[in-house]
Amino acid sequence: MRPRCRFDPLVLWLARGFGVGRIPIAPGTFGSMVGVLWYALLLVPGNLWSYLSGALLGLALSVWLCGVAEKILGLTDPGSVVLDEIAAMPVCFLPWVLSEWVRLKAMPPVAAFFTARTWMCTALIFVLFRVFDVLKPWPVRQSQNLPGGWGVTLDDFLAASYVALLSVPFVI
Repeated sequence: MRPRCRFDPLVLWLARGFGVGRIPIAPGTFGSMVGVLWYALLLVPGNLWSYLSGALLGLALSVWLCGVAEKILGLTDPGSVVLDEIAAMPVCFLPWVLSEWVRLKAMPPVAAFFTARTWMCTALIFVLFRVFDVLKPWPVRQSQNLPGGWGVTLDDFLAASYVALLSVPFVI
């Protein structure tokens, strides 16, 4: 058991998705909903490099914070730790964002993904992420064996990558 640190409550609050991971039913689904908000926030600056940098930073922070949270809780990939779902969500939408960026020659506005015409696609991407995260096809499940935050975050990144690859024919 590791010694307590004064930052442990903050680390757990962040790793648990600002407390969302403490919801007793389907914390990963609620964490993924926060991930949709993270995705939308990354669109706000209207800059592709900000989106990509923010997504990468989110994944890096997830590896670190989820690894520390595992040590604090003394558990491997605790269900209450949902920062990995949050950080992975922008990866799911990357092909769609890139397609719109090419088509518009600018970043699409947040509203473009939540209109009467597009909300079903957004919802489908969300559901597909949850399906891949739960079913964990190869190599998603195997990636969980990596140590610390790598195992916690990489499985969600791979699940999101599957969703992104599946979406390519529909967004191009």
